Amino acid sequence: MTYRVLAGVVTVFAVALTIGMAWFVMGTPGSVFSDESERPVPPIAANGAPVIVTVKQGENAKTIGAELQRQGVIRSSRLFEIMVGLRGVQNSLEAGDYEFDPGTPVIVVVDRIAAGKTASRDVVIPEGRRVEEVGDILEQAGVISKHTFLAALVKSQYDEPFLQQVRASSLEGFVFPAKYEFHRGAKAEEVVDTLLRGFQTNVADNVQLEGQDLTLEQVVTLASIVEREAQTSSERPIIASVFLNRLKAGIPLQADPTVQYAVASDAASVRQYTYWKKELTVGDLKIDSPYNTYAVASLPPGPIANPGLASIEAVVRPAVTNYLFFEAKGDGTHVFAETLEEHLRNVEKYRQ
Repeated sequence: MTYRVLAGVVTVFAVALTIGMAWFVMGTPGSVFSDESERPVPPIAANGAPVIVTVKQGENAKTIGAELQRQGVIRSSRLFEIMVGLRGVQNSLEAGDYEFDPGTPVIVVVDRIAAGKTASRDVVIPEGRRVEEVGDILEQAGVISKHTFLAALVKSQYDEPFLQQVRASSLEGFVFPAKYEFHRGAKAEEVVDTLLRGFQTNVADNVQLEGQDLTLEQVVTLASIVEREAQTSSERPIIASVFLNRLKAGIPLQADPTVQYAVASDAASVRQYTYWKKELTVGDLKIDSPYNTYAVASLPPGPIANPGLASIEAVVRPAVTNYLFFEAKGDGTHVFAETLEEHLRNVEKYRQ
């Protein structure tokens, strides 16, 4: 076939395609260019507040599109109908309550309804929070109640592979801190499973534990202490080295966060001081608890919070030091010492 003939074929095909598309857009019932589309389109809500759109069982694209347009989610119900057709999801529009921001792109609206992704909440779980605090965050975000969340933290209900390495029944420490999207009406078990999958994906599947003296559970336990102690990223591996050195030497960790965790077992203390009592008393340091690392020369029975990936990696790959002590300098950083004498001088200097 000569160049001219080939060019002619391409031109004819392009013209035919253009005519076909024009027929589809201009002539297809429900097109954005049909007579009915000449009606004024309501403006998108100025305040930008999310709106809830209920899709009923058996409703078609025309009805759903009209409601979306009426509530200001989209500007054109006709365009919604077209996109439903192009996506081929006419029979896959799921019933439910959907939450949309005004002005959400039509293609996003179509895909979410077709996938049954109902009203969603973006929730950030920060590092170093106890499961009770995570429950508070989920409740405040309108996902599920704190009580329901805590009741769902039963290890035997979930099957993530890493759980086979966890002896304790508690899931404290394995609720992975990250940003999540939870859908309105999600079940508590679905929420917990999502958080556990976050740990499986980010930690269990990626962090190499070969050659470690600690089990996965012990790594997470120590990482939870590091998470509560460290305020700067650069110090995490150093603080981890201090605790590991003390464990090897048989010296109590003397970590305040573990005592705070023990003190918070008293509901009255939580009401007065929250879950992390800032100023510990001499009496607090003598509390009878396996989590009191001033009294017990070993790791506590389990994590005291849910650490992030950086703290876990700091325990797996700590700095190489001879440090046995550290003292807060008051600016978010710490000063480290190898001997008790040096540490006492640091305490005298920085606590004043």
